[in-house]
Amino acid sequence: MTLHLTLLCHASTAATRAACFAEDEALEAKGVAAANALDAVLPRFDRVLSSASRAALQTAAALRLEAESIPQLRDAEAGRWRGRGIAEVAAAEPEALALWMSSPEAAPHGGESVAAVIARVGLWLDELQLSGRVLAISHAAILRAAMIHVLQAPALSFWRVDAGPLARVELSRNALRWALRAPSPRHNQAD
Repeated sequence: MTLHLTLLCHASTAATRAACFAEDEALEAKGVAAANALDAVLPRFDRVLSSASRAALQTAAALRLEAESIPQLRDAEAGRWRGRGIAEVAAAEPEALALWMSSPEAAPHGGESVAAVIARVGLWLDELQLSGRVLAISHAAILRAAMIHVLQAPALSFWRVDAGPLARVELSRNALRWALRAPSPRHNQAD
C-alpha cells in the first residue's frame, strides 16, 4: 500500500514573522486568512495529523479539518532561546548561534540539536503505519528534517531548506522506500 504524506507548515505567527524561536503562540490574523484560502486548493485527506501547538491546531481549524495531535510532530526544542529573536541571540551568544548553525550535533541552547530533530522525524517516518492520503501539520523544522531524511542528505543541508508558513512538502512511500514528490497540477485543485 502506498502512503501519500503531505507535510504542511503551520500558518504565520508573530514569532515566524519576527524570526523568533517559537513559543506556543497563536496564529496572526494574516495567517488565519492565508490558511482559509489554502483550504480551497488542498486535496481531500484520509487522515489529518498535527503538532499539539496552538499554531498547528489553529491552522487545521482554519482549513476546516479535525486533526489528531501526535507528539512526533512537535517543533524542535529551542531550550533557553525559546521566545527570543535570532538577532537577539546573535547579539548575546554569537559563538553559540554560529556553533548551532554549523554543527548539526550541537545544542548550545540546551534544547534539541538539528541532528536529533532529523533522527526523531526520520524514526517517525520510518515507523509510520498508514496508507492513503495523510496531511501532517507541523513546523518548518519538521518539514526540513523530513526532507533531509527522505533524501538521505547530510544534516548540514538542514540550513539550505527554506520552509515558511504554509509551505508544503509531498512525500510518498511504497513497500520499498520514501520519495519526495514534486506537486502535480491536480494537487493544486480540490479532488
